[in-house]
Amino acid sequence: MTPHSHDSRAKIDPVLESSREGLRALWVSLVGLGVTAVAQGVIVALSRSVALLGDTLHNVADALTAVPLGIAFLLGRRAATRAYTYGFGRAEDLAGTVIVVVIAASAVAAAWTAVTRLLHPAEVTHLSWVAAAGLVGFVGNEMVARYRIRVGRRIGSAALVADGLHARTDGYTSLAVLAAAGGAALGWRWADPVIGLAIAVAITVVLKDAAREVYRRLMDAVDPAVVDQAETTLRAIEGVRDVAAVRLRWIGHRLHAEADLVVDAHLSLVAAHEIAADAEHQLTHAVPRLTTATVHTDPDSHPGGHHHPDLSHRRRQPR
Repeated sequence: MTPHSHDSRAKIDPVLESSREGLRALWVSLVGLGVTAVAQGVIVALSRSVALLGDTLHNVADALTAVPLGIAFLLGRRAATRAYTYGFGRAEDLAGTVIVVVIAASAVAAAWTAVTRLLHPAEVTHLSWVAAAGLVGFVGNEMVARYRIRVGRRIGSAALVADGLHARTDGYTSLAVLAAAGGAALGWRWADPVIGLAIAVAITVVLKDAAREVYRRLMDAVDPAVVDQAETTLRAIEGVRDVAAVRLRWIGHRLHAEADLVVDAHLSLVAAHEIAADAEHQLTHAVPRLTTATVHTDPDSHPGGHHHPDLSHRRRQPR
């Protein structure tokens, strides 16, 4: 047996620490992508490369997404109130929607600029610097992407993982700038805007993935394997006759569970409470990132919530 604390602070402190870790990942990413975008922006001004402009816009948008996520993490650490009884963890999920909007805006801007350049061709200069900027964009984005995804998965933040996926695609689209520079060097004036348009399409693909991730979180979707793990844990608890229902939902990067258990109808109130308390305790240790659980017990003579209205009406009948 491995001893572990029953103090409520033992549940809260790891969550606060994960938020600090998420904030650190965001600010490191903001600095890294900001430096990359500034370097690329200087070369855009010199070269007038549409492909590099699209890549720079995407990097700027990716860097700016750290701001709403940072605000969301700070709000999520606030204590619950009488109005917000579950706390402010949902702010992180709302920040995910802001990220999706920013990605969509960068896709529209990149596509618009590329189409305009196709209709009105212009010469691209400083091609060697354009190629170097594309390479810098790839390296910077890939480093940030790996960092964000690793931290996001460790602390259970869908918004941070979605942001990392966005940065990763940015890195691959940065490599396309090399192709644009090569085409321009061969005299293909259409190469730069066509690559810029391709970058806009790539942004749209990552938009779809990020939108799906955030949508699932807003709709309280969880991995079915986690639900199976929770049910298995509950069924193994001594005194549990059956598990009527298990519900899990994300609140920010924390999981909350609700479970309906069936126990012996002849148990005392204290004994039934002990089973429910044991179930809550075991769940929080068995399911990763689960911080709270609400457990309801039904007697095996009246299992299931459909008996509750009849029981309520019976108690209110004149005696």
